[in-house]
Amino acid sequence: MNRRSDLARLQKLSQLILDQRLARLRETADLRDRTRMQIMSLDQSAKTADLPTVTVNQVALRYELWADAQRTELNAVLARQTVAWLDARDRALAAFGRLEALRGLNRNAEGES
Repeated sequence: MNRRSDLARLQKLSQLILDQRLARLRETADLRDRTRMQIMSLDQSAKTADLPTVTVNQVALRYELWADAQRTELNAVLARQTVAWLDARDRALAAFGRLEALRGLNRNAEGES
């Protein structure tokens, strides 16, 4: 094998790695978005029918207590997901950089021929 074919094979492998890393980045972003939507949905107050004011207030208070606990859990999940997303982003950036470097070397190798 010569240098050009080796670089071409490395470039193809690097493209596959980049595609996999970008897929992982999209996956982690989707998970984060879903968690954010869950947190936002907790901000909608509980719907009450035509009930006495005291009952409506009790329902609202209990809902808020429950929603606060859910928000706490979801914020912890979101924090872990954000760390995973940042890691996936960094890995995708590194894979992109490697691919671009190989493309540059490939262009140089083609120019030398």
